Amino acid sequence: MDPLLDMLDLEQIDTDLYRGTFVFAEPYSLYGGQVAAQALRAAGLTIPADRLPHSLHGYFLRPGDASRPTVFRVDRDRDGGSFSARRVVAIQNGAVIFNMSTSFHTAKSGQDRQVTDPPPAPRPEECQPFTLPRVFSLEGRRPEGPGPDEYCPIRFWARSTPQLGEDPLLHACVLTYLSDITSGLFALEDGHNRAGASLDHAVWFHRPVRMDDWVLMDNTPHSVAAGRGWYTGSVFDGSGRLAASFAQEALFRPMR
Repeated sequence: MDPLLDMLDLEQIDTDLYRGTFVFAEPYSLYGGQVAAQALRAAGLTIPADRLPHSLHGYFLRPGDASRPTVFRVDRDRDGGSFSARRVVAIQNGAVIFNMSTSFHTAKSGQDRQVTDPPPAPRPEECQPFTLPRVFSLEGRRPEGPGPDEYCPIRFWARSTPQLGEDPLLHACVLTYLSDITSGLFALEDGHNRAGASLDHAVWFHRPVRMDDWVLMDNTPHSVAAGRGWYTGSVFDGSGRLAASFAQEALFRPMR
């Protein structure tokens, strides 16, 4: 199986209890986008198929270990007429490393209006390839744009290399996996202070999007204070539709 699909293929070990068995050796703490995507997948496995995630809010509590399986416990807070709410905790070695609240909604017809236009960027086929760090089965294209020449830019195109099929939950999980890979705070690094570990992460899913097609990620820094930095981001599909928005707070401290 492709590594990305294998990572999101959770084993059910009891009612509302799942285990991520995809493990590998890595010299860093477990990538936050992985545990968030797997937590969303676990929550989605307890939801009726006609309800899709519209938001998630998660906190990174302890460093995870990529070489160990992660257990996900899902609490069913509520199933209403059109919304379902879930809480998920991710556990390694008996300790919670991540918790998340997420809500699912049955889509309704109505006004579809977008205020924010995508930022100017060449089409992905006109951009230079670059390797997205730490993620499996995702390819990137890097347009000329704002921010310093970091290992991962604050604006870039990305898509999954395997075909993901027609399950919209899987596409939402892949978007979540991608959303934590870079930081809008890179643009505020000054040679003395730099962005660090993620503290909390939120994603709002506005419209369904295929993650095996190109999407444009765009991050905007907003604030650095008290050793923390905060930025927001947007995900646009190839036609310029706003598919999702996200926000993250991360450590921002003097370099050692």
